[in-house]
Amino acid sequence: MAVIIKTAEEIEKMRELGRLAAEALDYIGQFVKPGVTTNELDKLIYDYHTEVQGGYPAPLNYGNPPYPKSCCTSVNHVICHGIPDDKPLKNGDILNIDVTIKKDGFHGDSSRMFAVGKISPHAQRLIDVTHQSMMAGIEAVKPGATLGDVGYACQQVAENAGYSVVQEFCGHGIGRGFHEEPQILHYGRKGQGLVLQPGMIFTVEPMINQGKRHLRILADGWTVVTKDRSLSAQWEHEVLVTETGYEILTISPQTGKP
Repeated sequence: MAVIIKTAEEIEKMRELGRLAAEALDYIGQFVKPGVTTNELDKLIYDYHTEVQGGYPAPLNYGNPPYPKSCCTSVNHVICHGIPDDKPLKNGDILNIDVTIKKDGFHGDSSRMFAVGKISPHAQRLIDVTHQSMMAGIEAVKPGATLGDVGYACQQVAENAGYSVVQEFCGHGIGRGFHEEPQILHYGRKGQGLVLQPGMIFTVEPMINQGKRHLRILADGWTVVTKDRSLSAQWEHEVLVTETGYEILTISPQTGKP
């Protein structure tokens, strides 16, 4: 599959879908507190996508086995693809919520970390460094740069802080397809890999572990956890390669911050 360079019209639609994904994350944040279940959060996301935004949650029934929920909720040592359930969140948990809305044949995909109540300083540091890792990768995006430059930037921030980068899961192109080419690794070597061109849109979404990078996938076929049960964090933005650099399509409308 070739990388799809988006037209001006497609870029405008992707700006709209990116804003919708960010708005959904702005909306759900107020409900993240001790005692709420991730199933309750999932229902709120479904209702918001369908009733308020006029779209549909792309994860629902996606893949094989079909993903059973409308968003991914990854708690503590869950790296990604955590399936919402009826277990209440507790004070001190950290939570990644990953949403993808589909509307008018296009996709908007973003994820953020949320603190449940008061979290430990070491959990907060992991969240902060993971965000810095994502932003370093994004800041490496410009025409003529390579995917290796992006991965290298993410990796340097994480490993310099004493953390490890998950290598089995990556970012991806996005547009009319939920997952398009290219794959965006969050580790790599400068100057290697695909050369970036204006009109590419993809996600940068490093998964960073407090302990070792190794993982296992649970019997449900989706939930990915750290093998050593150390905490894991992830942030995700959608990025457009512009003529001069990059544009983040999923900045929070509420705060104006990436």
